[in-house]
Amino acid sequence: MNDAAPIVYLNGSFVPLPDAKVSVLDRGFIFGDGVYELVPVYGREPFRLPHHLARLQRSLDGIGLANPHSNAQWEAIIRDLIARQPFADQGVYFQITRGAAKRDHTFPQGVPPTVFMMSNPLATPTREQVERGVAVVTAEDNRWHRCDLKTISLLGNVLMRQLAAERGAVETVMFRDGFLTEASASNVLVVIGGEIVVPPKDNLILPGITYDAAVEFAAEARVPVVTRPVPKAEALAADEMWLTSSTKEVLAVTTVDGTPFAGGRPGPVFRKVWDVFQKRKPHAVTA
Repeated sequence: MNDAAPIVYLNGSFVPLPDAKVSVLDRGFIFGDGVYELVPVYGREPFRLPHHLARLQRSLDGIGLANPHSNAQWEAIIRDLIARQPFADQGVYFQITRGAAKRDHTFPQGVPPTVFMMSNPLATPTREQVERGVAVVTAEDNRWHRCDLKTISLLGNVLMRQLAAERGAVETVMFRDGFLTEASASNVLVVIGGEIVVPPKDNLILPGITYDAAVEFAAEARVPVVTRPVPKAEALAADEMWLTSSTKEVLAVTTVDGTPFAGGRPGPVFRKVWDVFQKRKPHAVTA
């Protein structure tokens, strides 16, 4: 058994996790002033890395923080970190904050950003979750209006995820002003009349990389996709509901607020898209 401390990346150096330290004045700690990404890795190969780096740039632009690296530099650091881990399937998490400075709400000038990256074993859905689906609860989406930015200020999402945990569910599916937005750590797609219906990418949902992959793979499976607002009543009466995220991949919902949903089992459209997803993963491993 290898008891060595995991190797992480911090501000240009690879160090054992216990040695990775940042200032208590770091704006990520003080204000939650930063952005992040999580890239799934299958067989040591990052999945859709260019898409993740494009979203990272969009988030950085959204908070007015300069990108400290080029895409080529990011890829080199990510691949170096992946190679230092003993496991093949990984979840690479990295975040950039506005750095350490005297506490002041305005942006500090001339302060280098803090860049941190770590990798953990990738926890994908279990065979039972894939075969039986999962439970969710619902709630009103009361978060801020820039959910399209992948920021480290995640308290609203944390509270929603805790609500699900307290009720024995894996996710909280949220609605704002009567329309489906997303879940606490996932995008949400529904199937109505053989079509996949997805909420539009606006400021109220995160533009999910796996959301995009599911839409792309649906086209490969010859399943039509419609993008439009989804009323709550329509979502809760849908033929199928799915969660998508970097760790959940594509996962069917079969219980909503303690009641069986859509017959209580994953539907046929889910099966088609899940099969394509597994085939398209690099060095795919069966969940």
